[in-house]
Amino acid sequence: MSAKPSVLFVCVHNAGRSQMAAGWLRHLAGDRVEVRSAGSEPAERINPVAVQAMAEVGIDITGAQPRKLDEAAVEVSDVVVTMGCGDACPYFPGKRYEDWRLTDPAGQPIEVVRGVRDEIRARVDELITELATERGAPA
Repeated sequence: MSAKPSVLFVCVHNAGRSQMAAGWLRHLAGDRVEVRSAGSEPAERINPVAVQAMAEVGIDITGAQPRKLDEAAVEVSDVVVTMGCGDACPYFPGKRYEDWRLTDPAGQPIEVVRGVRDEIRARVDELITELATERGAPA
């Protein structure tokens, strides 16, 4: 791992879970972590209910755009967090992979998306602590 860790969040459409996770990590870790997100089959736009749920906690993800997952993004990331993309994510030895099983917010009401948002925040908090511990830095 480099001095500044890099995390890639991957889900199928890169429109909900991975965008919320990227938003949380940017918000909570600031410039201490490089953040990327991508999808195996990216949507045209971010899920508006995910945008709404994040706005409720003061995080604006309206400027994010779904991106296609490519090998280069995986190759330059230290940690790859998958969220339901199955085998679409390329594997590189030496990378840390995590699979976060989360409800897909697509088509869900705001109440369900809020629960997904909050679960993602808890996981991102834990990830930040782990990354800091691995580097011997305070979380």
